Parts: sequence; structure tokens; C-alpha cells
Amino acid sequence: MWTSGRMSNAKNLFGLGVSLYFWGLMDLTTTVLSGSPRPLAEGQEDNLSDKLHQRMKRSWVWNQFFVLEEYTGTDPLYVGKLHSDMDRGDGSIKYILSGEGAGIVFTIDDTTGDIHAIQRLDREERSQYTLRAQALDRRTGRPMEPESEFIIKIQDINDNEPKFLDGPYVASVPEMSPVGTSVIQVTATDADDPTYGNSARVVYSILQGQPYFSVDSRTGLIRTALMNMDREAKEYYEVIIQAKDMGGQLGGLAGTTTVNITLSDVNDNPPRFPQKHYQMSVLESAPVSSTVGRVVAKDLDEGINAEMKYSLVDGDGLDVFDINTDPNYQVGIITVRKPLSFESKKSYTLKVEGANPHLEMRFLNLGPFRDTTTVHISVEDVDEPPVFEPSIYFVEVPEDVEIGTTIQIISAKDPDVTNNSIRYSIDRSSDPGRFFYVDITSGALMTARPLDREEISWHNITVLAMELNNPSQVGSVSVTVKVLDVNDNAPEFARFYEAFVCENAKAGQLIQTVSAIDRDDPQEGQHFYYSLAPEAANNPNFTLRDNQDNTAWILTRRSGFRQHEQNTFYLPILISDNGRPVLSSTGTLTVHVCSCDEEGMVMSCNAEAYVLPVSLSRGALIAILACIFVLLVLVLLILSMRRQRKQPYIIDEEENIHENIVRYDDEGGGEEDTEAFDIAAMWNPREAQLVVKNRQDMLPEIESLSRYVPQACVMDNNVHNYVLAKLYEADMDLWAPPFDSLQTYMFEGNGSVAESLSSLQSVTTDSDQSYDYLTDWGPRFKKLAEMYGATDSSGALW
Repeated sequence: MWTSGRMSNAKNLFGLGVSLYFWGLMDLTTTVLSGSPRPLAEGQEDNLSDKLHQRMKRSWVWNQFFVLEEYTGTDPLYVGKLHSDMDRGDGSIKYILSGEGAGIVFTIDDTTGDIHAIQRLDREERSQYTLRAQALDRRTGRPMEPESEFIIKIQDINDNEPKFLDGPYVASVPEMSPVGTSVIQVTATDADDPTYGNSARVVYSILQGQPYFSVDSRTGLIRTALMNMDREAKEYYEVIIQAKDMGGQLGGLAGTTTVNITLSDVNDNPPRFPQKHYQMSVLESAPVSSTVGRVVAKDLDEGINAEMKYSLVDGDGLDVFDINTDPNYQVGIITVRKPLSFESKKSYTLKVEGANPHLEMRFLNLGPFRDTTTVHISVEDVDEPPVFEPSIYFVEVPEDVEIGTTIQIISAKDPDVTNNSIRYSIDRSSDPGRFFYVDITSGALMTARPLDREEISWHNITVLAMELNNPSQVGSVSVTVKVLDVNDNAPEFARFYEAFVCENAKAGQLIQTVSAIDRDDPQEGQHFYYSLAPEAANNPNFTLRDNQDNTAWILTRRSGFRQHEQNTFYLPILISDNGRPVLSSTGTLTVHVCSCDEEGMVMSCNAEAYVLPVSLSRGALIAILACIFVLLVLVLLILSMRRQRKQPYIIDEEENIHENIVRYDDEGGGEEDTEAFDIAAMWNPREAQLVVKNRQDMLPEIESLSRYVPQACVMDNNVHNYVLAKLYEADMDLWAPPFDSLQTYMFEGNGSVAESLSSLQSVTTDSDQSYDYLTDWGPRFKKLAEMYGATDSSGALW
């Protein structure tokens, strides 16, 4: 078989050129088998078969077929011809083609062996096809020769332009970079065969982006071409790169891509304040760390190159104000460092510096990379609450201090220039028990109730100071009161003591150990002294031994105790402390006489009943019970008569209630009756007698409230102490009149500068006071207008 790559003369000129190219490349080998086929005898066929097994000689040899891609003709493209030397041209040989693309891409004429391409070929999709060919006897279908394999290669043409597979590109380069600084390398790919001609030889050029950038024609590396490119002047560049095959010659295919180049920032611009003077104001009440104002230095750079660091470098407010840098907005925030006072200083001047913390050495010649500005801060006056001096109080007071005693002077002042008057009060939530009182004008802190360290040893109260002209301005201070201990509690037994003594107990036997407790807490510690009470000092039954360790032993003084004689003893024990003054109390020890066994174990403490020698008869028992019943009836009758004699005193609602509630069985004598109560005592307490003058004919059941108040308080020159004492006595007296009773006091105290405040004598003065305006107040004030308004000159004045 031989192969032919010749093309039919009917093909066009394009096919002729391809055929000439194949003839230059193809190595055509033809092997012709001699003789023509003829029938063989049976023996000859066997001999021929043996010879074939002995030497296998190929009857055809293939070389590669070549065919150009992208054929655009209308007829099938002729590829080549298959021919066997057994083919005598009579159509007895049938050619069969199989393998890749057989029957789809390539077809064969089964009679002539011509191979044609019936589809458009693209080398970039598939560069070669592997097929198998076989020659069969058309009549019998028997293979005439063994099947052989051959290859059809697709020959490339320049039908693909270069492509930038990674485009478009994004790159950046620092601003102010030297000429020739590498930016990015672009790569174009050509799908044509690089081993055939110049179809895949790519050359790069720049179409847009000059004179700022250049590109290497061979490698595609983009570099800077202009010096001192400033990002602040122009930041973004769009560069267009072209890649052309065929070595850039005329007729080559080209592809383009876009490269977006950004100039990255460097620190080449120093910061500058847009204004050299700032004017700010702040209230003197601004708290510490509050913001006063903001300053900002402009920097044309960005990112880390635009970061700022603000600081105070000079001025008279370095210790009063501070400045911090906001990392998000790169502004300087001026804050209050210490409390301000308009009265102390009204204005401050600061010198603020803004600097770049990140510098580049090669740009230091463009500096300095810092700038300064001046800030004037004015302090504005506000109405401030009163300020206490000192800011906290600690007071120690003994628990036996008298009511109304001044324990501390609380002082506050108005820090403003006006220096308004101050009024003091106590925050009652801090003193719910109302143990203290503060004078409204002087700030004197006084006791209002008795103090007891054993109940409350510490008092934490809050004193308020309010401006008289502006009640909304209130200051406060904490006052800690420590109640000091005094010896006001007598020692007493730690618990109830009950002892047992055996009938067979011996003298000197220990029957009980007692101890005591004291609610007081002396600084030198507690020490108790024990002894028998004076009435039991000569007790013949028991004795006491003080152990000098705050305990005492109770011992038997004798033996021979008997239950039937006395089964219970009550032993009074005197307990004294070591305080000043010495306080003592008497505790009772109950001792039971019990019958015990030989080992001293208690068996029984109940006295045995003894049988009377003479038994009572039934009649005697009935007589005794009848007497007891009669006695009970008499007692109940007496109590009932006494209850009826006492009738409750009912107050008439219309009756005016004064200080005294007195009931008499006789009718009073009106205003002439002055025996009930001497009212002069209230007009001038200093001249009141210590002995109260009582009514001679009838004693009142309820005494005057003024008698409950100690005379020492009455004689005190301080009216406030006097009222506090009376108020406390009225609160603590459970048998005093009701709380809604009216009590009248006319004691003004000593040395009152106001003298009499009564207006009863004003009618005797030549006053020009006019009350004509009362007629304009409407009908509700008609009565007052008639009484005090203008009258005719002929009317009487009353």
C-alpha cells in the first residue's frame, strides 16, 4: 500500500499551496507486492501460511498527513490518499477508516481511498488526530492486509491575537519614585503554535500613559518614566498596553489591556494649622476630662503619613488643661485637667503643637514636619453651689451628751462673687432617726435626741447647704459622728442561772460558776467584781468566791440540806464593773435542793408530800370553798364600784384646747380663778418658781407639760435648746395629751434683737399704710376691703 498526499487539480489555489508544502515534508514510501492474486491449491495455501508465519513483512508503511487549519472553502478539504498494491482498480478492495474523528471530521472514499476533512479544523482546539486504516475484500469482507495506524497533524496559521489573560491590571507605585522604578509586569498569551513561524511572537508597546510610564517591548515590564510624580497633584493613571504577534510586523494580530496605576502616598507634606489663633470658652463648672474645644492641623498626605500628635508646649494653663489626639479624625481635643474657678482666673493661653510621628529621611528637607498655633480659653462664670470647708467632717461625741448640745460647726460658703447667704439643713434620708439638728443660719450641728452607743455607734449624716437667693444650688457634705462609750450600763448575768445542791452535799462544795456581761466597751477592758448582796452577806447556807477572771464560784457553807425543810433558795449576787462611775446590778441565783445517790447524781428535786395527821371532813372542805367564793364576789364588786366612779373626760370639739387639760368637780370661777395654773411662768421662765403652785381645792389629774421639762433646760438662754427638750419630752411621754393639742409658748429668750414682733400697737402709730388695693382683689377680699379700705372722713376709726 502506498500513501499519497497529492491534492486534486480541482482544488483551489489555497489547497495547491498546502499540497506543495506537504510534498516538501512528506517521506513517501511505496511498497509494491509482485504477482496478482489467483486461487491456490489446498497444499499451496498451507505452505503460504507457513511462510507468512515465518516472516511477517508489512505490506504498507504510513507517514504523517498534514492539513492546514481554518479551511474556508465550500468543498471538503482533501487530506491524502490510501492505496494498496492489491488494488487493481476494479473496485474489489474496500477501504475502511476508523479512529479519532473518523466519519465525523474525516471521511474516506472506500473505493479510491481518498481522505477528506468535512469539518473546519482548529489547531488550538486539537492539534492532531490518530486514525486506523484497513483494506478489505469487498466480496468476502476478509482483511487483505493487517490494520495500520497513522496520524493527521493540523498545521497552524496566524488566526489568534495575543490575549492578556490576567487583565485588566491594578498596580501601585510610591509617589516621587525615581525614573525606572518597576511598577508591574504584564503578560500576553498567543494561542498559535510558537514553533511555527512568528505567529506566537509577541511584542509589547504602550498606547496610553506616556510620558509617565514605559513598557519593555520584550518582557512587558512597566516602569516609571517621569520623575517627581506627586500624588497630591494626580493620583490615578490609566495605562493601555498593546501586545502584537508576528514580531510586531505589519499584518500581525494585536490585543490590548488596561493597567490602572495608583500613586501611593509618602510623607512628603508637612502639617499646617489653617489658623494661627483659636478662641474658646468653657464654664467654670465643667467637670474634669470634659471637652473644651478642638484644633486640627491639615496634612495633604493620607494614612499613616497623615497621623498627628498634638501636645501643649507653652502657656499659663499647662497644669489646668490637657490635649489628646483623636486617632480617627486626627484632631486635637483640649480637655479640662483640673477644676476651674472663674473667681481665681478668668482666661488662659495655650500654645499647641501638631507634628507627624512617622517621618521619611529622604524628605526631611521638605520640613519641618510640625506646626504650632495659639489657643485662648475664657472661663465663664456660673452660679455654683455652696462649697464646704473642709470637704468631710469627723466628730466624736460621748453618748451621754445632753440634748441641744452643739457638737460641730458646719461651714460652707458661696464660691461666686455674689457670695449669697447660706441656709443649712440635714438630708433626712441620712438621719431617719432624727438624732441631730443643724441650725439653719449658723450651721451648728446639735443633738436632738439622746444618743446610745450600744444601739447605734456610728452616724453618717449628710448636711445640705442651699443658697438663699437660688434654692436650686445645693451643696452637700458628709459628717461622720462616732458615739463614744460611757459607763451607762450595769453588768448582768450572761444567762439565767439555776443550780442544784444535794441533800448529802458537804460544806465548801462547788455548785455553780457564774459570769457576767456588760454592754459597755471600756478602753481598758472589762473587769467584774462579784459579792453577795448586802442582805445576803451573812447567808448561812452559801458563800461566793470571786475568781478575779470575771467569773465567780458559788460554794456551800454547810451540809445537811433537806427538801422537806426548804427545797429552793434564792441567792442575790451583786455584780460591779470597773467603769467610772462604778455601776452594779443584782442577779439572783436559784438553788434547788435535790435528793442524790451516793455518787452525787441527782435523783429528784421535788419535795415529798407529808400526810396530815388529821383528815378534813367533807363539810369542812365545803365551808372553805364557800368562803373563798364569797371573797371573790366581794373583790369583783369593789372593783366595779371604783370603775364607775371614774368617768372619762370628753373634750368638747368647740372648746379651745390649751396647754393644760384639767378636770374639776366644781364650777370654775372664770377669769378670777387663778388657782389652776400660774401663767406667769410661761411669760418669764427665769422668774418661775421651782415649786409649782397647785390648786388648793382640787388636784388636777394631768399636770402641765411645762412640768415635764427639766428646769435646767428652761433656764437655758438658748430658745432652740428649750424647744428641742420640750419636743423630745412630749414625744417620749406616753401619757401626755394628744399630739394634735395646741401648746402656746411665749418665751423669747435672752437678748432678742427683734424685741416684740406684735403688731397690736401699730394702730397707735402715725402710719400712712394704704389698703385701697384690697377693693381690686375681687369679692373674696370684700370683707377685708371694708375693714381696712378707704372710708369717709366722718366715719369712726376702729
